[in-house]
Amino acid sequence: MKGEAALLPASKSISNRALIINALAGGRSEIHNLSDANDTQLMLRLINSDDETIDVEDAGTTMRFLTAYFSVTNRQKVMTGTERMKERPIGILVDALRTLGAQIDYLEKEGFPPHRLRGFTGQKTNIVRIRGDISSQYISALMMIAPVLPQGLTLTLEGRVGSRPYIDMTASILDHFGVRCNATANQISIQKQMLSSAPFTVESDWSAASYWFAFAALAERAEIALPKLLNKSFQGDSAVMGLMIDLGVASRFEDGWLRLSKKESKQELRCDFTDCPDLAQTVAVVCAAKNIRGYFTGLESLRIKETDRIAALQNELRKIGADLIEHDSEHWTLVPSTSLPPSVYFQTYKDHRMAMAFAPLATLMDVEIERPDVVRKSYPNFWNDMKTVGFDVHSISRVLK
Repeated sequence: MKGEAALLPASKSISNRALIINALAGGRSEIHNLSDANDTQLMLRLINSDDETIDVEDAGTTMRFLTAYFSVTNRQKVMTGTERMKERPIGILVDALRTLGAQIDYLEKEGFPPHRLRGFTGQKTNIVRIRGDISSQYISALMMIAPVLPQGLTLTLEGRVGSRPYIDMTASILDHFGVRCNATANQISIQKQMLSSAPFTVESDWSAASYWFAFAALAERAEIALPKLLNKSFQGDSAVMGLMIDLGVASRFEDGWLRLSKKESKQELRCDFTDCPDLAQTVAVVCAAKNIRGYFTGLESLRIKETDRIAALQNELRKIGADLIEHDSEHWTLVPSTSLPPSVYFQTYKDHRMAMAFAPLATLMDVEIERPDVVRKSYPNFWNDMKTVGFDVHSISRVLK
């Protein structure tokens, strides 16, 4: 396999944060290389919407960030989404916003969307305690509104803090717009401050890049070049470079590209996904196909993503003779396949990362992917980029079934 993934998308995580912070700053800054992912396009359209009902579809980041944004800007909205979105908890964020002074009512199930935002009555406190082991998007949502709160905000993170790189990402983007964050291991303090206008360029998405590492790991031969990635990135998924060394992929920055090539792989992998949970599906599939036993921790948050990713992985890995065994709430073992089937039909559970994590198996077998359009959520050009690295039309048509 040889070629360039020339359309590697911009980071939707960075894009969505930049859109919220820019809106709080008055919307005067130019944001360059904005992600074309559906989540970001939804954010772009909805953040200035005059509609009373805001339908975020299946975009969790958009739901959480806009709930905080509309609350603090005193906008009265009904926040809703798909049936799966109505199963994804938002109670911890709503409780925090209520503590600050937002009026929010649940319309169906307590702790879950849909919910009605009835305005902001004035700040009641500048101190909020919140669990650190839940979605970092709750914490980021509160950090972004902090500088416009009359009293600022101090967040105390209780217990182990997960996905910390995403919290650091939020702090870095706030800093770009002139906001100083004072942070320790379990506390973040942001005073009331003026947000400044500043042009902002979004870097390419390391989560998207991870699938090309998987192609390189599984292909017999591979030379793949990925554009516009930063070596010193605040995206947590840049950890894929280190992880994939053990899975048989060498990577180097050269002439503005990240170049991937083959190397020897190890027989087992031990990995804590606490700070990079979106890499788990990709790594699990590579381990399963390459007969690499995996010992994993930090997968807890996968249960509240677009689908229950633990259950989805278990179901689909069994189709190739592998399994993900849960020993307790914190420890899993990936049992690899010893004999891959010639062809497999994979379900996606309406989850973009399931589709893209299993697609690289097309280097080893005939693969059919249910609902391939789910990739629009984060990487709309994924299937076209597969063509650029050597998959012919027939191969793509099989993948797209």
